[in-house]
Amino acid sequence: MILNIPNILTFSRILAIPVVVGLVFIEPPLGNWLAFTVYASACVTDFFDGYLARAWHQQSKLGRFLDPIADKLLVASVLLMLVGIDRVSGLTIIPVAIILGREILVSGLREFLAGVQVSLPVSKLAKWKTTVQLLALGFLLVGSVGPDFGPLTTLEVGTYGLWIAAGFTLITGFDYLVSGLQHIAESDRLEAEQTQQKPDQAE
Repeated sequence: MILNIPNILTFSRILAIPVVVGLVFIEPPLGNWLAFTVYASACVTDFFDGYLARAWHQQSKLGRFLDPIADKLLVASVLLMLVGIDRVSGLTIIPVAIILGREILVSGLREFLAGVQVSLPVSKLAKWKTTVQLLALGFLLVGSVGPDFGPLTTLEVGTYGLWIAAGFTLITGFDYLVSGLQHIAESDRLEAEQTQQKPDQAE
């Protein structure tokens, strides 16, 4: 069933993206907090859609297809928007580029491996990466209107969190790349063996 609650939650995460982007342009502090609230709600659906799908046995191909896409669209949109409004600038563009590059790399690997019926499992470190990344983006959305955390401002906490997430991103991205290349090499080997066997069978 397409319109079950888990899939609706996933759709809502996609629909939240233009809302978050639009709210950021409202005068602070109202715009900051409204954007953060909608963003945080979207992040919560990321947990509940998968949890409810498993608990209620409502897992579907559509859900498995849309869930990672919704996550990547949300993260990429918020990152690009933060760069666009100069909340992320200077050297902090580096972790943004790393995160976006990794998402493109992993998406490409998953698309190719799906064609040979191989999946890339999500590692525990990748889950930590996602958690730190989502938290960092939340702090950055609040920005300068948020409270201080000891010697650090909310904006600084978000910036440092983005660098930490980028570190996790490099590690997990490398792991996925190595695993993907191994599967690709194995696929090429099997194809070569099948090609060699066909002439023999024809004889």
